[in-house]
Amino acid sequence: MLTGLLLAVLAATVSLLTFFAGFGLGTLLMPAFALFLPLEIAVAATAIVHFANNIFKALLLARHARRDVVIRFGLPAMGAAFVGAALLGMLATEAPIATWHAFGRDAIVTPIKLVLGVLIVVFGLFELVPALRAFRAPPRLLPLGGVLAGFFGGLSGHQGALRAAFLSPLGLTPIQFTATQSLLGLMVDITRLIVYAVTFLAAGSTSTSPSIPWDLVAFATVGALAGALAGRALLPKVTVERLHVLTGVLLVVVGTALAVGIV
Repeated sequence: MLTGLLLAVLAATVSLLTFFAGFGLGTLLMPAFALFLPLEIAVAATAIVHFANNIFKALLLARHARRDVVIRFGLPAMGAAFVGAALLGMLATEAPIATWHAFGRDAIVTPIKLVLGVLIVVFGLFELVPALRAFRAPPRLLPLGGVLAGFFGGLSGHQGALRAAFLSPLGLTPIQFTATQSLLGLMVDITRLIVYAVTFLAAGSTSTSPSIPWDLVAFATVGALAGALAGRALLPKVTVERLHVLTGVLLVVVGTALAVGIV
């Protein structure tokens, strides 16, 4: 119960802040789930919350989305999300590659922890390093942006920073930016959830397989929807410098802990 309430508060806070900063809901929620769940299940649980949150935001804002951007960016993103999600399923079955002793217990380094930990650190640097956060891709590369964001969205759920880098130069208004982001995120979520369902809930399911904790997902979803509703009321979008720094530090710490097997 306490864990569920903590996740609900965190999800509401992060969901609210997605309206004001460049990162997405999964940026912090996935590492939070990873503190309590096996990593591949943490990614899948985050995807469910992210999906529900994007549906809610899409209902509020969809009419403001840029349809040409949704097509040019979103269709490549869906194809790449399938590949990224499939790779996550493959990594989840790989055996540990190293074990060492830390803080009175064995720290186990697995391929999935190493890969996702490194990715979390990289996306944390996008929040901490001004040059990375300020990177903007030319509009002609929108399909490439869709491929990159979709692949990493399927693999780890971290796609908001990449989407922002490709969407920001398009001159979208704050409400267009948020609406377009929501629809693009929804397209990736639909694709990766289908793959996760096959991978984690059907094809490889056994009596000992970890399952999605639906109670925690429900708490986090309610929190995320509440944060989205509050964020819609408080638009337009504003970037908060200290928020980026705090987010980046947390991501680097959690990502490093995952990569070396401490978490």
